[in-house]
Amino acid sequence: MLRDRAAFSIAGGQTRLRILVSLCVAHVADAVIEAGGEVIGVIPYGLAAKENARRDIDMRVVNTMHERKAMMAELSDAFIAMPGGFGTFEEIMETITWGQLGIHRKPVGLLNVAGFYDPLLEMIDRAIEEGFILPRYRNLFVASSGGDELLDMMRMFQPLEGVMKWIEMSET
Repeated sequence: MLRDRAAFSIAGGQTRLRILVSLCVAHVADAVIEAGGEVIGVIPYGLAAKENARRDIDMRVVNTMHERKAMMAELSDAFIAMPGGFGTFEEIMETITWGQLGIHRKPVGLLNVAGFYDPLLEMIDRAIEEGFILPRYRNLFVASSGGDELLDMMRMFQPLEGVMKWIEMSET
């Protein structure tokens, strides 16, 4: 997925691919560095003191988890969730919600390795069927089991038209 991906085009403009990683995805950071990419880590002080923070990347230390997410959103050109746990679920759903609220207009992707996100996608589709989510908001993100296909889908991403900006990032 990272081979020949130092830069890619989103919405017609050339955008440097910046991968923001948490400390738990060290293998991804290693692959990005090996491919000549830029890696930025964002971690709260409380965790930085307890974790073995990397010294070979641009590590940004912030006060809170919310500041971490806000900084990652500011620095990112796009968002990709790989299979993960509660933190991954919370962060990707908040990122999708921020798109719904008009806080950002960036591509969001789920790397659906071995169908990991199938139950989440089914839950979202059911929420649409039951009227809890407007059908057009299903287009706030893309999902694919293949990394290259996911990146291609994200390159083709078009922000939803008519999404009103409900709040500013500082109000979240």
